[in-house]
This record gives sequence, structure tokens and C-alpha cells, in this order.
Amino acid sequence: MPKPVPTQQLIKNLLRGDRLALSRAISRVEDDAGEAARIVKAVFAHTGKAHLIGITGAPGTGKSTLVSALVECYRATGETVGVLAVDPTSPFSGGALLGDRVRMTSHSGDGGVFIRSMATRRGTGGLAKASADALLLLDAAGFDRVLVETVGAGQAEIEIASVADTVVVVEAPGLGDEVQAIKAGLLEIADIFAVNKADRKGAARTVAALEMMLETGGAAAQTIFHHGQRMEAGAADSDTEAEDGWSIPVLETVAVSGGGVAQLRDALERHREWLGESGARVARESRRLDHMLQTLVQAEMLARMERAWPPGLRSDLVDRMRRRKTDPYSAAADMVKKLST
Repeated sequence: MPKPVPTQQLIKNLLRGDRLALSRAISRVEDDAGEAARIVKAVFAHTGKAHLIGITGAPGTGKSTLVSALVECYRATGETVGVLAVDPTSPFSGGALLGDRVRMTSHSGDGGVFIRSMATRRGTGGLAKASADALLLLDAAGFDRVLVETVGAGQAEIEIASVADTVVVVEAPGLGDEVQAIKAGLLEIADIFAVNKADRKGAARTVAALEMMLETGGAAAQTIFHHGQRMEAGAADSDTEAEDGWSIPVLETVAVSGGGVAQLRDALERHREWLGESGARVARESRRLDHMLQTLVQAEMLARMERAWPPGLRSDLVDRMRRRKTDPYSAAADMVKKLST
């Protein structure tokens, strides 16, 4: 068995763009919190250059196919692309259920593309801390564009707004009686809407519904006809312009044939330019770093509390709650009091 590469050498190789070193570093970040801290500390000064693009939306919208088509589009202009696909955790192995990866195999021999799946690990949704660290590593490795695709279930869709510069919400016709973005609460986080599978029946209705929702801005419920059904819109709080000066486009794509993907790439570039010119990128990066700081502090405080818990205290309080001798709020206050004395 070959000896593990020392961490410092691994970091040097990663910063030179070595793909094997990047893969190994991401694995260490996933598996070892101490190693994660050491690696991120070493590479952080080299981050902040890549355009971080979040691709999210409900299952069945063709996100992975669209990501693959976008990668091809970027590679045609010579740009390098890193892809992080956040997948559900396998209940047996603890690894990403979809592996590394059934999708996007056409790019496997391209040295300008790096694709990695990561498990959410804790629960069925949500961007794990390791995923945020992995995005920093992809940035530090020198990729021009870094795409992060969520699993399409749960909190990950909302959380993607905290890690991406630009968020693309993917919609598709024929998935039910509602625009899926409303059902998932995604209207608020979109910088760009892509109605994928636009060659299918109902695509025009989906585009019209999204455009109407953006125009009304969620101020009042409006009746929209979508997929031939009545639907109440107005769950979102966003305006037609997500932030001053940026008008959210609704684009049609057919990822399997590449239709509309160049227009999506152009919209992403316009948004990147707008972020820089308007100063919005600084604000978004500040929010992203603040979110990371809070996450790390909360994790560290929780770990310290767990180490400080007197043996049996937690199980004793749970047993007392089960027997209705105390309530959750009183139990929590009791635990905090004992930990602070």
C-alpha cells in the first residue's frame, strides 16, 4: 500500500492544479475535521477568484444534463470547470449514493474538467460543511468556473444561495400542477431561471408562469394557469429585480441537445459582470463567509458541550421527558445550567 502524501506536499500540488492532489484533499476534508482545518487554512488566501455557480431545482428537471451541457459550453471557449455534485448519503456506505459519477461521463478524459460527488452525510438534504470546504479547494486549484449541483431534495436548495455567486434554478414542464420553484421555496434565491426540457408540451406555460410571478413579486396572490390548472402564486418575496440593477431572466433550454445552453452561459457571464460592477459580489461573499463562520463556531461549541456533558445527564433528561416529569425547554435550561457551573 503506497504511503499517504504528506499534507503540506498535497497542498502544494493542489495549488499547482494537480487533479489527483485535489481529489485526495477533498477526501481528507470529508473524512477528517482536523485535516480539513489544516488544508483550508493553507489554501484560503488563494481563493476568491472562481465564479461559483449553483445549479438547483426539483428532481426530474434535468439538472445534471444541464450541468454537463454547460461544462461542454465552457470548455469550448477554453475555460476550466470544477463540478461538485451534492448527493444523498448511502445509508450503508456513508458515501455519495450516485457515486463519482454515472452522469457527465463524457468529460472524464478532459484535463480541464474535474467532477466530484459528495455525500450530504447528515440527513437527506443540506450542504454539509465538507461541501463548502470542497468548493474552496476547487477555487484554490484554479478553476475558472465552479459549478455546485444539489440533490434536489430539502434544505440544500435554499442553502446553495449561501455558497454561490450566481444561482440558477432549473424548472421543467410536466412535473405536476405547480411551478416546482414555488413548492420548494426557490423563487427567492434565483438569479436566473432555466426552463429545461423546453421542447416538451407545457414549456411556454411554465415560462409565462415564472415571468408573471417575477412581475408580481409575490406582493399579492395571483391566479396563474399552469399545465392547464389553476394555481395560486405569491409565496415569494422577491421583486422582478433580485437586487438593484439585475433583472432575473427566464431562459428556455433543451440540455440533451444543447439548445439554449449558450444563452444560459451568456446570462451567467452577464450576472458575473454585474456582480463585479455593482459591488454585489463583495456583499455576497461577505454573507457567504459570515455563514461559514457561524457554521464553524456552532459546530465547535456543540462539540465542546458534548465533551463537557456529565455522564448520563442527557439520557437522564430524555428519560424524564419521556415520563413527562419535565418538558424539553426546562430540560434544556437544566442542561445549560449544569454545563455552565
